[in-house]
Amino acid sequence: MSESVNHFARLSAINVSEHIERKGGFAYLSWPFAVAQLRLADPMAFWEVRRFDGLPYLMTETGFFVEVAVTVQGVTLSQIHPVLDGRNRVILAPTAFDINTSIQRALVKAIALHGLGLYIYAGEDLPQIGTDPAANDPAPPAPAPAPAAVGVPIRSGKTITVAQQATIRKLAVEVGIELPRVCEFYGVRDLGEIVVSDFLRVVRSLEKRRAA
Repeated sequence: MSESVNHFARLSAINVSEHIERKGGFAYLSWPFAVAQLRLADPMAFWEVRRFDGLPYLMTETGFFVEVAVTVQGVTLSQIHPVLDGRNRVILAPTAFDINTSIQRALVKAIALHGLGLYIYAGEDLPQIGTDPAANDPAPPAPAPAPAAVGVPIRSGKTITVAQQATIRKLAVEVGIELPRVCEFYGVRDLGEIVVSDFLRVVRSLEKRRAA
């Protein structure tokens, strides 16, 4: 592969949506698929499970942690991941299986730091970067937004998708909170006005209510 190639752009343009697994309301990218795509993009890519005093995990007062470093085209990026259960809750006495599962999650996230599937963690449904350089050129300025209703601030930025709106509706029903309250809290008139950068905040807030 040529040195002029933007390897991050190539990996981040890959659509991994069909290989996403959902457990406990959270999205995970299949680690065999992530590894396969990584090696196809860079056959020399490799990864390392970091050791702590010879052990593949770090034990602290707040829980256990694992770390995986992935090297692509000479660039090494690492991901530290807590050992969590299927609902993303800390496991204070993990088994070997729990440790191994967290290492796989850390591997996938470390690969995502190089671009592959990174959009998942931003709450997106599809990658936003194209392999065609022209597709990555800055878009022309968008027209000025219409004035907002009285008492509702004007918000800018890409708004969430219909699928993401459905996710929020489902969570709101599960926790027994009315949608107008959600919209009011985030200063919008309806879910379609929530910007992408707020999506994960909304979901995490509702999930915390559900877990309480």
